[in-house]
Amino acid sequence: MALGKLRSDCHERMRIKSGIKLLAEIEGQGEPAKKGDTVIYNSRLFRNKGEEIPLNEQQLEYVPAEMIRTIDGMRLIDHRTTLGRRQTMAGVEYSLYGMKPGGYRKIRVSPHLAYRDKGLGDLVPPNAVLIVEIWLREVIAA
Repeated sequence: MALGKLRSDCHERMRIKSGIKLLAEIEGQGEPAKKGDTVIYNSRLFRNKGEEIPLNEQQLEYVPAEMIRTIDGMRLIDHRTTLGRRQTMAGVEYSLYGMKPGGYRKIRVSPHLAYRDKGLGDLVPPNAVLIVEIWLREVIAA
């Protein structure tokens, strides 16, 4: 995705939270997301060794068409969450803080900020380290 200049040195300059490693980032423009803001974002999940977890594909048949976005051949779902209300995976929520619209982050999430020792059915095994790509589409200020 050509959103801007990809920065892979960001792990040296920024720390999000213990248990999250920032692997790459494109900054975006505008006001950064903060607690209380509602954000609209897209994401993709991968196992630590690179295999994509097909959550988007399984959810596509259940969400309204207006929530589906196709970019570079990828079909992504628009997710909406209010920061600080724990409405999404903790690792994703913490990573959304400080992002600007149009921004991108690729993160590595430890199990305690993902699906812990429970996993997610057949998709995510217990105690799995995940790689998550996040695209921030919009910030609606509180």
